[in-house]
Amino acid sequence: MTQLLDLTAAVDITATTPAWLSLKNAATALQGLQIKDGSIPDVAHHGQARELVAVLVDAITELSPAFPHDASYLSAVILDLGKWGASDFAEPDFLDSILEFAPAANRVNGVRHLVLFPMYTQNGSTNRFIEAVLIEVMWPDFIAELEAGDYSNKLFVPVRFIDFTPGYDTNSAVLFPETVAMREVPAFTWGAIFQDREAARFAVVTKAAAEITGLELPADAAELLTNQRLAEETFIMWDLIHDRTHMSGDLPFDPFMIKQRMPFYLYGLEELRCDLTAFRECVKIERGGSADPETRHHARLVQYAVVFDRIFRFAVTGTRVRNYDAVAGQLLFAWMHQHGVLHWTNNTLSIDWAKLPDVVVELGDAIDELYWRSIDRPKTAHWLAAYDLVASTLTPHPASVWAKGADALPVAGEPGGLTDQLLEDEFPLSMFYEALQRKMAPVIVSTTGIRA
Repeated sequence: MTQLLDLTAAVDITATTPAWLSLKNAATALQGLQIKDGSIPDVAHHGQARELVAVLVDAITELSPAFPHDASYLSAVILDLGKWGASDFAEPDFLDSILEFAPAANRVNGVRHLVLFPMYTQNGSTNRFIEAVLIEVMWPDFIAELEAGDYSNKLFVPVRFIDFTPGYDTNSAVLFPETVAMREVPAFTWGAIFQDREAARFAVVTKAAAEITGLELPADAAELLTNQRLAEETFIMWDLIHDRTHMSGDLPFDPFMIKQRMPFYLYGLEELRCDLTAFRECVKIERGGSADPETRHHARLVQYAVVFDRIFRFAVTGTRVRNYDAVAGQLLFAWMHQHGVLHWTNNTLSIDWAKLPDVVVELGDAIDELYWRSIDRPKTAHWLAAYDLVASTLTPHPASVWAKGADALPVAGEPGGLTDQLLEDEFPLSMFYEALQRKMAPVIVSTTGIRA
């Protein structure tokens, strides 16, 4: 008879558990010895590094009984730490342990995991330092039903923070296995998103933007800004559908443009395509009437979340250097304005909530049409068509070569030559966004490292 694991044991492990604090402090101290690739080349630091690794091993050993569902992973981490030390702290290789970590196998509300890897944190640290994080899985019943039905996504793991090392005291809201230091990159079976950070950041930024612009929110949208749990569940639904969309639909062979020198706005279109697919599906769920009331309510809230996060946060976050998320946010805002559902009148922003869904879906349809036609087009023609889609709504920089059309571009050469012709800020902020950015910048900075 198979013995069932106690998936609740780790609930007793918190941010103040002594063994966790010992592990966290040792990992943080190791970061001070590592260089960017995760190695420790200075031999003078190896003695201290071995002492710190011994602390990590002792802490993991002490904590492991609380995580029986991660027993093979935690054992593999200890072995990988030992091999790292035996290599005199060369560039770390934690392939064996990452292959043992399988959080998607236990998508049960409240299950906790202890995670330790040499890794960079996306939108956080670019250093492959030893990072540790305590996480808790979030899996509401209505999400389980959605995932078991039309929105299957076996890789998606929504989580919340319990505690973390400095790499997550940043803007990073994801835990992706491909960020781990390893000798080769296998096919992975999971990807985790910190819904608590997404929801908390959303509430702070959207509340400030609504106050600055004078936007009056419907009651259910306003509730998203004060109800953390409701916002978390809303983001789980959004991300569940968004994440699976990267692998579904009429796609180019490589919609992620991995290891290719693609124009940066194409990345923005891919992310926006996935967001607007989530928006479209939630419109269907809300209007279809077949789902239970809780699911239909969350479907309505996802629509607000997509629009507000895109137009208020994405559009003005980060630098203007090839910022594809900003371009996607600007595109959605301008599309809504030019299609008569968003208005800036008397220095006040207003939105026609009744007409909003169909107009936003129309933009999603235009991007889907672009993708559908891509398999019949040469790469260069597809890039130009995608540029035309963006430029038909957003105004390019006056100095843009791309805005002059194919006759001004080196279309007869290698596609990479076209990428070189793009300005780093090909689609500058509008006057509205320049003013909004000045007022929103301190608010966005304040959300760095935010937790619920």
